[in-house]
Amino acid sequence: MDKTMKVKPLLFAVLVAVISMSSCTKQTETIPTEQKKHLEVVLRSQNGDYWKTVKMGAEVAAKEFDVTLDFRAPGDEADVKGQIALMEQSISSGPDAIVLAPNGYKELSGIVDDAYMRGIPVITIDSEVETRKAKSFIGANNYEAGQLAGKQLIKLAGTSGDIAIVSFMQGERNTELREQGLLEELSKYPDVKVIEKVYSLTDYELAAQLTHNMMEKHPQLDGIVALNEISSIGVAHAIQSMDLQDKVKIITFDSTSEELELLQEGVIQATIIQNPFSIGYLGVKNAVEALNGKKVPSRVDTGIKAIDLNNMFWSDNQKLLFPFIK
Repeated sequence: MDKTMKVKPLLFAVLVAVISMSSCTKQTETIPTEQKKHLEVVLRSQNGDYWKTVKMGAEVAAKEFDVTLDFRAPGDEADVKGQIALMEQSISSGPDAIVLAPNGYKELSGIVDDAYMRGIPVITIDSEVETRKAKSFIGANNYEAGQLAGKQLIKLAGTSGDIAIVSFMQGERNTELREQGLLEELSKYPDVKVIEKVYSLTDYELAAQLTHNMMEKHPQLDGIVALNEISSIGVAHAIQSMDLQDKVKIITFDSTSEELELLQEGVIQATIIQNPFSIGYLGVKNAVEALNGKKVPSRVDTGIKAIDLNNMFWSDNQKLLFPFIK
């Protein structure tokens, strides 16, 4: 047989071996893609424009900082036990960090401590918890928000008259701080009398009914301060249905589309707004920075502002009222 015929199979075999070795080498040198950090976000409620805007801010930050998010929330802001159960689920899922808007100042402290013991940093947003184990708090100063609501009421209703307060839930931290700030401001005016304070929980129909009852008992009422989104809508609808919008001055909280419409109609005279988009955004941002070993501030005040018909169309205020519009 020809020698060249014998060599060709040998060369082919060597070539196959070289290619195989090269292929194996490439496989062993492949570096796996680094897994994204995962955050759990536990909000106070699934419902309401305010929490939708918080969620939107968190999602924008997640995209910017390249992390993944899972959202959990009870159906009702008053559901403390339900939120604790959701926090337990979040902790069990093994996230890198948790962003929490707690429904109870004292009640959620234990579960935040549990997360800390497992090495999971917790950033609280919107409302605080009674523990030092939370890495950071991001939100408005609710005491100052109450004071600002009082100032707006005095400006609109005058330095004398009968006032009522429609609050949220007795013992709830944000509610208490807003009440304290409001009453402190009104105490500067001896001729302003707070003649009734009621709690509407998370039911705007209850807020409306309580407002009807108050107006029947106190037809001379000059002003009402509603201390959260749900009570605000209930109070405004009740006053509008009784055709008392020209008599009773209403100060509300938050900036839902419904509230802004009632503001333009003259039913609501002013509303105290927070910055829910920034609250959600900064919650995720601070969580990511804490995971990266950066020092994060223990408190971030996201600010408050009084919005009325005169300033609601200012460009800076439009950005706060409609953060999703570019």
